[in-house]
Amino acid sequence: MSNSVKIRNAVLALEDGSIFRGFSFGASTTVVGEAVFNTGMTGYQETLTDPSYFGQIVTMTAPQIGNYGINPEDEESDGPKVAGFVVRELSPVVSNWRANESLDGYLKKHSIPGIEGVDTRAITKRIRVHGALKACLSTEGISDEQAMERAKQSTGIEGQDFVKEVTCAASFTWDPDGEKSKTFTVEGTDLAKEYSHSNEIHKLVAFDFGAKRAIYKNLKNHGFEVIVLPADATAEEARSHNPDGIFLSNGPGDPSALGYAHKTVQSLLPDFPIFGICLGHQILTHAIGAGTYKLKFGHRGGNQPVQNIETGRVAITSQNHGFASDQKKLEAMGAIVTEFNLNDQTVSGMRLKNLPVFSVQYHPEAAPGPNDAAHLFAAFHQLVGEEKKQKATA
Repeated sequence: MSNSVKIRNAVLALEDGSIFRGFSFGASTTVVGEAVFNTGMTGYQETLTDPSYFGQIVTMTAPQIGNYGINPEDEESDGPKVAGFVVRELSPVVSNWRANESLDGYLKKHSIPGIEGVDTRAITKRIRVHGALKACLSTEGISDEQAMERAKQSTGIEGQDFVKEVTCAASFTWDPDGEKSKTFTVEGTDLAKEYSHSNEIHKLVAFDFGAKRAIYKNLKNHGFEVIVLPADATAEEARSHNPDGIFLSNGPGDPSALGYAHKTVQSLLPDFPIFGICLGHQILTHAIGAGTYKLKFGHRGGNQPVQNIETGRVAITSQNHGFASDQKKLEAMGAIVTEFNLNDQTVSGMRLKNLPVFSVQYHPEAAPGPNDAAHLFAAFHQLVGEEKKQKATA
């Protein structure tokens, strides 16, 4: 029997001076990024592959991660986008009939480092007290002092355009035959979700600022033909597809750094119905002349309560963002703020007074999270249909 003792060969250093020693998994490498936390109990694979997490070292608050492994169907992009991954305990067992590899092997394959055996509650408390912190995660044996120096010298998120790192390289049509957008089912059960949209198909141009696949799947299943354009596509390119509507996706980084996107959306505003999610909501905020600001530690998880003040309806939503829209500036530019996060009263949704345009800060597609807000895709389909009829009779 071996008497070997596990060595805490991995280190997480936070710019406030905190050092956390743990055990390495995933790749042997050193990365820097913004330290954030996610409160989701499940959905770690969707979190890892959500492009909105680009440049961030993510701490999961759930005590054990990795128990159901990894499968290709649940990826939200073409591989993990986080800079690093922090967990209290990496499950030693993968127990899921859908899994085809372990979390450890998956991160190793994609050169992403992980650390386990650290006090994730303490890390989360530090981020809540001090705000999102610049950090260094190393699994290749560097000293605490070296890790701290790299953390303090890292760039951070503010002012960074990370969209260019995750957007598509060229335009394409999402899932033209519908195979990728099929709802997950188990034979002999009623798990398949029925969508109630009409048979009318609307052509939609979607700007990819770092979109999750679940968004495209929902748009497709609610009656849209989805033509995806790179983030830096021009308004003229969007118009060349003769769309019925425009969609603005989620994505990473600082929304104020995306001047090219603000200009494009501003040009499209008068002519098309528009729906924005997360970063798309923030880009729309800038396009109308309002602004955004950085939150202390952001909203990341599947349990964020949002209230629509026009209907009184409360939804539990999935969120992943570190910036928020400024309510006073939105209202000064004529926008109607429609929804607020009940935890901190930050703006969670808006619409424009005289245009068929609306947006939300949260993720109605969930993945992972509750489906309380999934009705917004049907609402957008209806809005686009109404605008098409008005234009046809004008």
